[in-house]
Amino acid sequence: MNPHSNRASSPNAADSGTFRLGEHTVHRLGFGAMRLTGTQAFHGGVPRDRETSIAVVRRAVELGVNHIDTAAFYFSSLRSANEIVNAALAPFGDEVLVATKVGPRRDRSGDWDTSARPDQLRGDVEENLRQLGRDHLDLVYLRNMRWESIAEHFGALAELREAGLVRNLGVSDVTTAQLAEARAIAPVAVVQNRFSLGHRGSAEVLDACGEAGIAFVPFFAIAGARASGATPDPANSEESSEVLAVAKAHGATPQQIRLAWTLAQGPHVLAIPGTGDLAHLEANIAAGAIRLTADDLAALESAG
Repeated sequence: MNPHSNRASSPNAADSGTFRLGEHTVHRLGFGAMRLTGTQAFHGGVPRDRETSIAVVRRAVELGVNHIDTAAFYFSSLRSANEIVNAALAPFGDEVLVATKVGPRRDRSGDWDTSARPDQLRGDVEENLRQLGRDHLDLVYLRNMRWESIAEHFGALAELREAGLVRNLGVSDVTTAQLAEARAIAPVAVVQNRFSLGHRGSAEVLDACGEAGIAFVPFFAIAGARASGATPDPANSEESSEVLAVAKAHGATPQQIRLAWTLAQGPHVLAIPGTGDLAHLEANIAAGAIRLTADDLAALESAG
């Protein structure tokens, strides 16, 4: 038996290509940690087995993932995504870029608190440092909490970057004007907005990032137009005929086609699908090798 046969047949995030994030070159297919905590990432639900969640993260890294997205506010009643990521990455040193985010706040009971004030962001960054067991954070997003201006909050994070607590800064859920506002204060390595085949409201921001050489990392990239709420589940939404047809042509799932479409939007576009299931993880990573044709992309233009 060929000892490398299983490895050769496994998907690898390297098939998705690479992009530079600060001092890291990452594969464009990464991993989102939100779903590691349970069937409902924020409230109630059945907690996932901790060892299984750790195994999912480690398997992701074994399959080439070197970009993981998490946050201190990703916790359920019994699980913390940051703690799981910290435990899972212990064997890998600093080879994986870990991105986290600040802005939203939750109290100990899990209820959403008011959004962070600029003077509270240092404490939130330090909490991420404690949970992740690190002396600096590779990448921190400022998640816009419906602020008209993000200058004061982003300026506070820029000070933490100067102090060495944070290496790279990103912004999330922003307009092109807010992106420009942040870039006038400090370098922006990446933008994370909602964007998917069925939700293209951030197309202008995506284009602006491409022109500036900034990474664009969509959240909810697999979700269809009918999905709503904090954690849309594409498995429970009706799939469009266009997506089904392209999926059939490629011998792929609709979710894989949605990920492939996301990556096809530009060389600066990354994807961070999340799961707590090993089989789903491998399917997500395999999507990085799918190359959609011009006809596929044209057919998907009308899909939701």
